[in-house]
Amino acid sequence: MPYAYSSLKKHSIFAENILMTFTVSQIAEILSASIEGNPNATIHTVCKIEEGVEGGLSFLANLKYTDYVYDTKASAVIVCADFVPEKPVQTTLIRTKNPYLALAKLLEVYQQMKPKKMGVSPQACVAKSAIIGENVYIGEFVSVGEHAKIEDNVQLYPHVCVGDGAKIGKNTVLYSGVKVYAECEIGHNTVIHAGAVIGADGFGFAQQDGNHFKVPQVGNVVIGNHVEIGANTCIDRATLGSTKIHDYVKLDNLIQIAHNCEIGEGSAFASQVGVSGSTKIGKKCIVAGQVGVAGHLKIGDNVVIGAQSGVSNNILDRKIVLGSPAVSALEEKKLIIYRKKLPELFNQVNELKMQMKKSE
Repeated sequence: MPYAYSSLKKHSIFAENILMTFTVSQIAEILSASIEGNPNATIHTVCKIEEGVEGGLSFLANLKYTDYVYDTKASAVIVCADFVPEKPVQTTLIRTKNPYLALAKLLEVYQQMKPKKMGVSPQACVAKSAIIGENVYIGEFVSVGEHAKIEDNVQLYPHVCVGDGAKIGKNTVLYSGVKVYAECEIGHNTVIHAGAVIGADGFGFAQQDGNHFKVPQVGNVVIGNHVEIGANTCIDRATLGSTKIHDYVKLDNLIQIAHNCEIGEGSAFASQVGVSGSTKIGKKCIVAGQVGVAGHLKIGDNVVIGAQSGVSNNILDRKIVLGSPAVSALEEKKLIIYRKKLPELFNQVNELKMQMKKSE
């Protein structure tokens, strides 16, 4: 964890589920930030910069909202270290390298200070052979299968199902309705949101005489540490071996990852992405919303794929692609301009045809 609980508690910033009053100087200490204005200004809530209130803390990460910093009623605003106001600012500025990340750290402090649920509900069904760690929370109507392993500080919210032989790592949270099929493994400090399904059968069928015969899917899914998986996302188990989601991957809601795929460390996918079977996606890739990726491809590291792109070929490291079929961003932008000119070109061609007929 970035912050030790004991060092946070001395600030007395948070208590129970309620944000307490604290000072700008306390915030700056947590963030290792500098202050421009009143270090003793008191904060008791957080707010949008355009909806600032006295006693509120806001942040300026997007320059489109710069005008609000001059008249916001928020008592303090987190800004970039190099932010230069163009006119007088009434609020206190907290200067840091990355305002959005700073806000995330403060909210992380809040999460750490919140009391966590613990205990096993009498309405849960936990197999006798299951291994349960310390300080776990197992809510109502949770099912934990035979020989499953639930490590320390895990939270399983109501209606979670953990299959036989599955493993859930330390400090991981599974929200309501998550289904983890048999033999799947989830690392520590991972969050899986409501309705996600981990380890359903991959879409594997052999054809004969026009019919489809199921190929048993006997592999599993292995999810790393510090991963976040959005609501109703599905990750299929491998036919053989493992479907792999590496450390620090972030998946939005409503994503489909097919069997035997591999998603590299630190990659992030927006909503409604679909990745077909056996495709390998590298480290620190960004895949925008509604992208479709064909099967058995290799996508390099640090690749960016624009929204609604259709990927049908391998992509080298550090490429930025757009369109369907996906091509380099520069090429696709040219094609967009050309397509806009097609009606005009069509009319010109018709005119030329008419002139040629008249001249005959």
